[in-house]
Amino acid sequence: FFWFCSGANFSILQKVPTESTKYVGIGATVFFTGVFAALAGFYALYTVFQTWGIALFFGLLWGAMIFNLDRFIVSSMRKKAQGWSEWKLALPRLVLALLLAVVISKPLELKLFEREINRKLDEQKIEFIKQSKDSLAKGFPEIQALEGEKEGLKKEERQARDYRDKLQQEYDAERFGEKTASTSGKVGLGTNAKKKEQQLDAAQKALDELMKSNQSRFLDLDTQIELLRAQRQAEFEKQAPSIAGFDGFAARMDGLAKLTQESEAMATAQLFIVLLFMAIETAPIFVKLISARGPYDELLELHEDQVKLYK
Repeated sequence: FFWFCSGANFSILQKVPTESTKYVGIGATVFFTGVFAALAGFYALYTVFQTWGIALFFGLLWGAMIFNLDRFIVSSMRKKAQGWSEWKLALPRLVLALLLAVVISKPLELKLFEREINRKLDEQKIEFIKQSKDSLAKGFPEIQALEGEKEGLKKEERQARDYRDKLQQEYDAERFGEKTASTSGKVGLGTNAKKKEQQLDAAQKALDELMKSNQSRFLDLDTQIELLRAQRQAEFEKQAPSIAGFDGFAARMDGLAKLTQESEAMATAQLFIVLLFMAIETAPIFVKLISARGPYDELLELHEDQVKLYK
């Protein structure tokens, strides 16, 4: 099976058993690279579709494609007598392998840093909710206007009550003979006390009438405010699903990017993961490059030369 993964020719390889271990190693590396690609593809697609069946199918399909591509890259390389010519031929394949490593590593990075990314996404959702509420508040200025009118009525009542309380204090001081700037200092219900009493009664009556008239206005204002708040809440609930669904692949990529910008440790860990997958993805090519030219390569070249001669 690992011979097949390495792309080796079985009939030639069986003639040179000393080469068996090398191609088993190359094939195993290609196979496990495909396994990692399948896992990465499965997780990436699961974050998109949230369905095990679809994610599993396309994850296996993605892993099979990467496996086939790596197998082709390794099997198409030929060991030559001149080492530098091999490196020149292998350079495009190395570039392709590095690109594949970056692609494969990203979904697995998202899985490894899942908790940190979830926390970052929660922070962004809270910020989106705040922005949505602020935007809706600006879209319903009537609520602020009605609440302002309500506060104005309350302020008017407070002023009337404070005036009534002030007259009550002056009336009490006049009756008990307390000398102040507005009282005579004579004890008893004299002329000044009766005037104070009349003023107090008038202020109390005005306060009662004001409170009575404001009570119906308060009920009307509260009804209008509640109606507008219900409309605003309905608009917010329309936006809530999109905010709650801010958990896709692109959102997680954005969260990971922000985390790496904020944390040097996260950036270092991400770099190490990418380097690890680069090493895994390029391992079969480097194994083929650094290995010495063996009898399998000799027989393979002989077979190809025979085809050329026959042609």
